[in-house]
Amino acid sequence: MDMEDRMTMYLSRRQALAGLLAIPTLAAFARPGHAAQASGDLERIVAQAIRPVMKKHDVPGMAVGLTLKGARHFFNFGIASKESGAKVSEDTLFEIGSISKTFTATLGGYALAKGAFSLSDPASKYFPALSGSSFERIRVLDLGTYTAGGLPLQFPDEVTDQDKMIAYFKNWQPAFPAGSYRRYSNPSIGLFGYLAARSLNEPFDKVMEGRIFPALGLKRSYIRVPEDQMGRYAYGTSKSGKPVRVTPGVLDAQAYGVKTTSADMLAFLEANIDSAGLDETFRRAVTATHKGYYRVGPMTQGLGWESYPWPISRARLLDGNSRDMAFKANPAEKLDPPLAPGPDRLFNKTGSTNGFGAYAVFIPAKATGIVMLANRNYPNPVRVEAAHRILTALA
Repeated sequence: MDMEDRMTMYLSRRQALAGLLAIPTLAAFARPGHAAQASGDLERIVAQAIRPVMKKHDVPGMAVGLTLKGARHFFNFGIASKESGAKVSEDTLFEIGSISKTFTATLGGYALAKGAFSLSDPASKYFPALSGSSFERIRVLDLGTYTAGGLPLQFPDEVTDQDKMIAYFKNWQPAFPAGSYRRYSNPSIGLFGYLAARSLNEPFDKVMEGRIFPALGLKRSYIRVPEDQMGRYAYGTSKSGKPVRVTPGVLDAQAYGVKTTSADMLAFLEANIDSAGLDETFRRAVTATHKGYYRVGPMTQGLGWESYPWPISRARLLDGNSRDMAFKANPAEKLDPPLAPGPDRLFNKTGSTNGFGAYAVFIPAKATGIVMLANRNYPNPVRVEAAHRILTALA
């Protein structure tokens, strides 16, 4: 081992002891004799974090993507379909569940950047059918941050079409003053996305697939998977072990409807890590999703993304992604002015459907992001633990 390598190892150990993430530079990866070793080390780190999870939770397949200072690395495990035996790849389409909310937030940021939408407006401004309801006193921001006053996690079963959705919203009464509590809610962010698209005078699906995905450099991301791409679409696994895919529902596209690949998700994370390659409108759209509007326990709620100061302990990250944060109303402290986006933060989002489980996390200051896509819904804390283990091992 030469003196440079000894010094690199020494500094890496010092940083690890300080609890910092220290990723070897791409130049180090590229030196003769180091590329294969670096690739092997990454594969080992990821496999040691992922394979035990798959075994314990009976996950048929997972696609893991890492972006490290602009270099993409893909690690694929298992199968996309038990029926066909097709193997998982970076081009396999997975349901990402509520990570879709970060795309919905980006569409909202795009409408803000275009001047068509305002977070301070009442929700009813963009949807006259809600005139005379509680939504005349609920702001667009309240919907985008789950602070509208206690909208539930899901619509009641009887809400099956737009007319019933309108009737539900018109009759709904807040349990709390807007802005006082955060209660995670598909109807809340779903209505936010619906209104954002209305402000642009286009259907949500059309804006997302026609403008948002292409602008972010995504090549295989969909709300409705085209027929010629169905062969890439993984089958999820139900609790009973049967193949399953997401069931359509009211505002499903806005809340949990994106199907995408680990390759496209890394492109999305890279656009969030550094938006310099986007045009001005989309740079502003991405920035809008990084602002912090409410502090909720250990977590800061933005539009779609949830963030924390970096570095962060494993325990605090788990607390912010806990069951209580997902299923209970939690006091929300308004940040006025909003917390400005900064590189020294960790942004993350979990997502699930009945048959799929996903997690995305990125740290702008480290130019690092991880996406984990699985065709089984397994516990959020397990996902966070696995990603944290990978980040720690990279030190």
